[in-house]
Amino acid sequence: MRYDLVIFDNDGVLVDSEPISNKLLAGYLTELGHPTSYEESLRDYMGAAMHRVHDLVEERTGQRLPEDFDDVFHGRVFAAFERELEPVPGAVEVLEKLTADGVPYCVGSSGSHERIRVGHRKTGLDQWFDDGRIFSSQDVGRGKPAPDLFLHAAQCMGVAPERCAVVEDSPLGVQAAVAAGMDVYGFTAMTPASRLSTVTELFGDMRELPDLLT
Repeated sequence: MRYDLVIFDNDGVLVDSEPISNKLLAGYLTELGHPTSYEESLRDYMGAAMHRVHDLVEERTGQRLPEDFDDVFHGRVFAAFERELEPVPGAVEVLEKLTADGVPYCVGSSGSHERIRVGHRKTGLDQWFDDGRIFSSQDVGRGKPAPDLFLHAAQCMGVAPERCAVVEDSPLGVQAAVAAGMDVYGFTAMTPASRLSTVTELFGDMRELPDLLT
């Protein structure tokens, strides 16, 4: 394999959480008087840290979201994860292949550490990711599309950015990876290929990934 580290986004790449969380986010924002469709939530917030939700709502309406917005939203998301969350088809096979080939990998996610771990426990992916392989936007000052998270993950894993491959499914994540100087592989299961046009390669089935990385 031509990379020394593979950095996975989490939501939508390893766990099939984007439909769940964006339906809930659109519903909660609408409930609070900020009408938002599922499609608009995907467009504006998919792949972003929570501060982007607060920033965009305030920018567009001049109103601030409630202080407990994050806690209420995450409570709803975690409850739904326990009922519905599954791993992305093919994700386990990719992790098995990387492990067998001795290729280091980690997670670089806009989600909180708690969100990542809740999802991994529910889907059984926790066996593949110890604490040293999990990096969250909570660990850096700026989330995606800033490159900080991916650069932080690479530094902690001891790998130069140009030796890293990032697996992303959101335009914000792709921007972050490109800004970090890393090759990026765009997963099109949830996002039209046209919105991920600056990637190294596009693919629609996670099982295709190992061959693309060689």
